[in-house]
Amino acid sequence: QVQLVESGGGLVQAGGSLRLSCAASGRTFSNYHMGWFRQAPGKERDFVAAISWNGRITYYADSLKGRFTISRDNAKNTVYLQMNSLKPGDTAVYYCAARSGGGLSPGNWSPRSSDYWGQGTQVTVSS
Repeated sequence: QVQLVESGGGLVQAGGSLRLSCAASGRTFSNYHMGWFRQAPGKERDFVAAISWNGRITYYADSLKGRFTISRDNAKNTVYLQMNSLKPGDTAVYYCAARSGGGLSPGNWSPRSSDYWGQGTQVTVSS
């Protein structure tokens, strides 16, 4: 089992920044690819970004490239999501996810193909 705990969400004005963290415990963190998804009220859970187990490969949802950055620190068992130039449309619950194999691109990592999930952290962007 892998336990994932997100933090860093909150209320921010449009144009502001937030950094989300996801701390992992349980099995060896570096064995897993890590991802971030988000779910707005009444909508499906969508892919945001993913990072390979060694941090060398990253993928982003096309609409978020240039504003969001995913990174990880395997020594700290933590994955991060730096979010800049936030917009009201970024308001959602953000979830981190782990998977032990498979592709990392948006077309290959769906919510159903995640092995583990965190409980989510709310991000609200005011206009």
